[in-house]
Amino acid sequence: MADISSVVNPLRWNLKRLLWVLLAGALLWFLFFDTYSVWSRLQYAQERKVLEEDIERLSVQLEALEEQIERLESDPDLLERIAREEYGMKKPGEVIYRTEETPPSSQNSPNVETRNP
Repeated sequence: MADISSVVNPLRWNLKRLLWVLLAGALLWFLFFDTYSVWSRLQYAQERKVLEEDIERLSVQLEALEEQIERLESDPDLLERIAREEYGMKKPGEVIYRTEETPPSSQNSPNVETRNP
Protein backbone atom coordinates (compact mmCIF):
# COMPACT_ATOMS: atom_id res chain seq x y z
CA MET A 1 0.00 0.00 0.00
CA ALA A 2 1.18 3.48 -0.88
CA ASP A 3 2.29 5.87 1.79
CA ILE A 4 -0.35 8.50 2.59
CA SER A 5 2.16 11.36 2.29
CA SER A 6 3.00 10.41 -1.29
CA VAL A 7 -0.66 10.38 -2.21
CA VAL A 8 -1.35 13.79 -0.65
CA ASN A 9 1.87 15.36 -1.92
CA PRO A 10 2.97 13.65 -5.11
CA LEU A 11 6.05 15.87 -5.45
CA ARG A 12 7.08 14.73 -1.99
CA TRP A 13 7.87 18.23 -0.90
CA ASN A 14 8.05 18.76 2.75
CA LEU A 15 5.51 21.39 3.83
CA LYS A 16 8.19 23.31 5.74
CA ARG A 17 10.44 23.43 2.69
CA LEU A 18 7.59 24.71 0.51
CA LEU A 19 6.76 27.36 3.08
CA TRP A 20 10.41 28.53 3.19
CA VAL A 21 10.60 28.74 -0.62
CA LEU A 22 7.41 30.81 -0.76
CA LEU A 23 8.62 33.04 2.07
CA ALA A 24 11.97 33.59 0.35
CA GLY A 25 10.21 34.43 -2.91
CA ALA A 26 7.95 36.94 -1.18
CA LEU A 27 10.93 38.47 0.59
CA LEU A 28 12.83 38.87 -2.69
CA TRP A 29 9.76 40.39 -4.27
CA PHE A 30 9.37 43.01 -1.52
CA LEU A 31 13.10 43.76 -1.41
CA PHE A 32 13.74 44.30 -5.11
CA PHE A 33 10.74 44.02 -7.45
CA ASP A 34 7.81 45.74 -5.78
CA THR A 35 6.93 49.36 -6.57
CA TYR A 36 7.68 50.35 -2.97
CA SER A 37 10.64 48.02 -2.57
CA VAL A 38 13.47 48.57 -0.13
CA TRP A 39 15.84 49.08 -3.07
CA SER A 40 13.77 51.92 -4.56
CA ARG A 41 13.33 53.50 -1.13
CA LEU A 42 17.12 53.57 -0.66
CA GLN A 43 17.54 55.21 -4.06
CA TYR A 44 14.87 57.79 -3.21
CA ALA A 45 16.58 58.53 0.10
CA GLN A 46 19.90 59.18 -1.65
CA GLU A 47 18.21 61.44 -4.20
CA ARG A 48 16.42 63.31 -1.43
CA LYS A 49 19.71 63.89 0.39
CA VAL A 50 21.27 65.37 -2.76
CA LEU A 51 18.24 67.61 -3.30
CA GLU A 52 18.29 68.81 0.31
CA GLU A 53 21.97 69.72 -0.06
CA ASP A 54 21.11 71.66 -3.23
CA ILE A 55 18.33 73.48 -1.39
CA GLU A 56 20.73 74.45 1.40
CA ARG A 57 23.38 75.68 -1.06
CA LEU A 58 20.81 77.68 -3.04
CA SER A 59 19.37 79.17 0.16
CA VAL A 60 22.81 80.49 1.12
CA GLN A 61 23.27 81.87 -2.38
CA LEU A 62 19.83 83.52 -2.23
CA GLU A 63 20.66 85.21 1.08
CA ALA A 64 23.90 86.58 -0.39
CA LEU A 65 22.07 87.94 -3.44
CA GLU A 66 19.36 89.53 -1.28
CA GLU A 67 22.07 91.18 0.81
CA GLN A 68 23.74 92.49 -2.35
CA ILE A 69 20.40 93.88 -3.60
CA GLU A 70 19.87 95.62 -0.27
CA ARG A 71 23.36 97.16 -0.41
CA LEU A 72 22.78 98.38 -3.99
CA GLU A 73 19.43 99.93 -3.04
CA SER A 74 20.82 101.71 0.02
CA ASP A 75 24.26 102.84 -1.26
CA PRO A 76 24.17 105.06 -4.37
CA ASP A 77 27.99 105.30 -4.47
CA LEU A 78 28.28 101.52 -4.81
CA LEU A 79 25.65 101.50 -7.53
CA GLU A 80 27.51 104.26 -9.41
CA ARG A 81 30.84 102.44 -9.09
CA ILE A 82 29.38 99.20 -10.46
CA ALA A 83 27.67 101.08 -13.31
CA ARG A 84 30.97 102.73 -14.26
CA GLU A 85 33.27 99.71 -13.87
CA GLU A 86 31.14 96.89 -15.18
CA TYR A 87 28.91 98.62 -17.70
CA GLY A 88 31.12 101.51 -18.86
CA MET A 89 28.52 104.16 -18.05
CA LYS A 90 29.49 107.81 -17.67
CA LYS A 91 28.01 111.10 -16.60
CA PRO A 92 26.93 113.60 -19.28
CA GLY A 93 29.94 115.58 -20.55
CA GLU A 94 32.44 113.21 -18.96
CA VAL A 95 35.29 111.71 -20.98
CA ILE A 96 36.55 108.26 -20.04
CA TYR A 97 40.07 107.15 -20.84
CA ARG A 98 40.49 103.39 -20.71
CA THR A 99 43.82 101.77 -20.10
CA GLU A 100 44.58 98.12 -20.67
CA GLU A 101 45.86 96.17 -17.74
CA THR A 102 48.68 93.84 -18.67
CA PRO A 103 49.02 90.52 -16.89
CA PRO A 104 52.00 90.13 -14.58
CA SER A 105 55.22 89.60 -16.48
CA SER A 106 56.43 86.02 -16.77
CA GLN A 107 59.92 87.27 -15.93
CA ASN A 108 58.88 87.89 -12.34
CA SER A 109 57.55 84.37 -11.98
CA PRO A 110 60.00 82.10 -10.09
CA ASN A 111 58.77 78.97 -11.93
CA VAL A 112 59.73 80.16 -15.42
CA GLU A 113 63.32 79.63 -16.47
CA THR A 114 64.84 82.10 -18.91
CA ARG A 115 67.86 81.28 -21.01
CA ASN A 116 70.31 83.80 -22.26
CA PRO A 117 71.88 82.88 -25.61
